[in-house]
Amino acid sequence: MSTEQLTPAEYIGHHLSFNAQSVGDTGFWVLHMDTLVVSLLLGIVVFGFLGWVVRGVTAGVPNKRQAFVELLMEFVDGQVKTIFHGNRHAFVAPLALTVFVWVLFMNAMDFLPIDIMAAFYQHVLGLHKWRAVPTSDINATFALALSVWVLMIFFSIKVKGLGGWIHELFCAPFGSNPLAWPANFAFNLIEYISKPLSHALRLFGNMYAGEIIFLLLGMWAATGLVGTFFGALLGAGWAIFHILIVILQAFIFMMLTVVYISMAHESH
Repeated sequence: MSTEQLTPAEYIGHHLSFNAQSVGDTGFWVLHMDTLVVSLLLGIVVFGFLGWVVRGVTAGVPNKRQAFVELLMEFVDGQVKTIFHGNRHAFVAPLALTVFVWVLFMNAMDFLPIDIMAAFYQHVLGLHKWRAVPTSDINATFALALSVWVLMIFFSIKVKGLGGWIHELFCAPFGSNPLAWPANFAFNLIEYISKPLSHALRLFGNMYAGEIIFLLLGMWAATGLVGTFFGALLGAGWAIFHILIVILQAFIFMMLTVVYISMAHESH
């Protein structure tokens, strides 16, 4: 859709609209099909590629694909090793690798040229609304954060037992005196609520802001020759800087995942 046919508000609103499908007659439940489909396709492609490389691993000199995957796995394993001191290879390191790679590629969809991809979705696929960056959807980041949150509670109960976990809720950090129970529980409740909130909103906020900046630069590039020059120049500069944001946000999301799972294995 051309920027010349739309006001700035309409242009941004169009590109930030989801392909939403209602579930049932009431319309209470809505699925963002673009978020679900892109996330699923990226998962299949990325982890299919990693699985293909792993199945072809050789003991001799590795080829470029194998060397790249080995470097990636060693990097993630090294980061996990500094935080989690248990048997990381059983679950935590594979979880960290999954989170980092999946979030990284979902973030990287922000590098696709917005207007060119919008024209492709509309004229080739017949989709008038389609957002290709799953992590700019708060539903996706909250789903990821809540999954980590559930795993954190699961490991807390698994390691400490249900009684031990409940005891920790009411007796830490201010002691086991019954008078301190309400304060302990309130303190832990705030901690449990804040973890998925900060985990999800940090990733969403950075990717959503990056998407907005690309849209603003795209509108500037459509205002004339001068706008095209400066829009393209600043757009290239922002894209280079955005590479750091894309990688950094995937890394932070992974590290917070490992930290939360590690905290679940520790007792106060």
